[in-house]
Amino acid sequence: MSISKNQFKLITSLSQKKYRQKHKLFIAEGIKVVQEILNSTFELETLFCTDDFSSDVLKEKIVRVSEADLKKISNLKTPNKVLGIFKIPDEKLDSDRGLTVALDAINDPGNLGTIIRLCDWFGVAELICSKDTVDCYNQKVVQASMGSLTRISIRYVDLTEYLSETQKPTFIADMDGENVYKTSLPKEGVLIMGNEANGVSDTIKKLITHKISIPRFGDIQETESLNVATATAILLSEFKRGC
Repeated sequence: MSISKNQFKLITSLSQKKYRQKHKLFIAEGIKVVQEILNSTFELETLFCTDDFSSDVLKEKIVRVSEADLKKISNLKTPNKVLGIFKIPDEKLDSDRGLTVALDAINDPGNLGTIIRLCDWFGVAELICSKDTVDCYNQKVVQASMGSLTRISIRYVDLTEYLSETQKPTFIADMDGENVYKTSLPKEGVLIMGNEANGVSDTIKKLITHKISIPRFGDIQETESLNVATATAILLSEFKRGC
């Protein structure tokens, strides 16, 4: 079976956020990522796959395609047997208990996808994103999250308003902050990670209650900063150390 013109048009349009929001659909590719999402509560719209991909999906939702056709609709350098179109679920408010991660204008899809995986790994149930953070259903984010997207509650909010209303202690990483390895960290709190180039905005800085730092140990001491996803991994590890 070949891909229809309407299907091709839809798949192409979903590379843009406005059409993902309009259709409430997103794309996932690759056996591992697609299988993770199929095993979740996310609802499948259509599955495009080669004949050698097997699945328990209802037949009416499967479109068997050639490798050549799959390559036409794929964003991967090497198409991997399957591309799925899934419905974007409604945002949900998770429990406000425990540790929450909040992102201030994260732009890089790879960083967001990795941070979603880190939240999954460290048991952070809710990820709060500023409205200018990259869309979590961007295809590069979906690929980088490797299925963790389905297990984390992700909300896009006015971050200033959110932080003004929370009763939890709030933390940012700052070179002038207290050494994280010598700090007693609570089980509940909000960890805010900032933009790749500019860090946490001045507006947000005025709302936080604690600054913590990841000290440098290298002899030369010339590295200016850590990648935001790397810094998130270190800080989440420290927050969870005493749990």
